[in-house]
Amino acid sequence: MPIRYVIYKDLRLVVSIGYGRMAYAEIKAHQDALLADPEFDPGFNQLIDMRGVATLDISIDEAKLAANRKLFSPGSRRAFLATSPSVFGMGRLLETYHEMSASPSRASVFYDLSSALEWLGLESLPESPPGTS
Repeated sequence: MPIRYVIYKDLRLVVSIGYGRMAYAEIKAHQDALLADPEFDPGFNQLIDMRGVATLDISIDEAKLAANRKLFSPGSRRAFLATSPSVFGMGRLLETYHEMSASPSRASVFYDLSSALEWLGLESLPESPPGTS
């Protein structure tokens, strides 16, 4: 699957990392996996790192479905990070749909990691995921 994630409970943060070609089915499967994960807390913040995504192959209707799905609480911050102009643009569309949803969290789209981390209130990410050395 072209999305993987790591939950940093101590930072109250989910880092979702996309790569390659991504379609709506992968986005939905990722959302389902988060909701089913016992370590997931809707009050956590999220960094959605799409710097490795070559193509975000979703329709306007699929973007609306993904953005309207309730995963995180209204107080959560969700930073969407992309360096490709087309993926960044889709991130902005998702952000707009999310803001118009019935239960939005705070979302913003960024071109660089340092700005995304600052917005999330972080200076950096841990060197290695939990449970690794």
